Amino acid sequence: MTATVRPVLSLADVTLLHGDGEETVTALDHVDLDVAAGELVAVVGPSGSGKSSLLAVAGALTTPTSGRVRIGGEDLTTAGRRQLTALRRQRIGYVFQSGNLVPALTAVDQVRLPLTFGKVAEPRDPLALLAEVGMDHKADRRPHQLSGGERQRVGIARALVTRPELLLVDEPTAALDRQRSQDVVALLARETREHGVATVMVTHDHDVLHHCDRVLEMIDGRLAAMAT
Repeated sequence: MTATVRPVLSLADVTLLHGDGEETVTALDHVDLDVAAGELVAVVGPSGSGKSSLLAVAGALTTPTSGRVRIGGEDLTTAGRRQLTALRRQRIGYVFQSGNLVPALTAVDQVRLPLTFGKVAEPRDPLALLAEVGMDHKADRRPHQLSGGERQRVGIARALVTRPELLLVDEPTAALDRQRSQDVVALLARETREHGVATVMVTHDHDVLHHCDRVLEMIDGRLAAMAT
């Protein structure tokens, strides 16, 4: 008998409502999603379809109205505030549009930053991680001295320094040209598979989807495999 592998991220019948009464908006509509270690899942869809809400719920930033969210079997919907804060710091990595770097910090200090917020059991070495993403030669540069693709590479390194189980990526190619977009998503795919991270990437860029293991489409808060 083959053992069942527990997903890193599991959303079960998740609904998220905003507002109340006649002003209620359904951001997520009975969403089910499992993401395994080493898997890169892309989520596409029009603006306002619920993609950002999906990342917020998966990242323990928003509590769903109903349904269950689990990371590594831990139920986020019943966790307390301190537990959620610790989970976000230790088990989830975030990659934002354009890197979202701190202007005053060098590249290596950007990567070290998550390690200053609390104890991390087995952090990765910031300089070695910069080398892995091809940015060790610019470790002392600040964001204004880096290109858009370089800022994204630093942002990816920063998200991985705590060895997260789950990586949530929001439009990583929004400000990049086609070649840099390919390079950044190829890097995400490599890091995902080599280090066994479960990665969910929201994107409008259909040209990078061939790097992903699965592509899902969100329309009006509902999630399904994208039609080919």
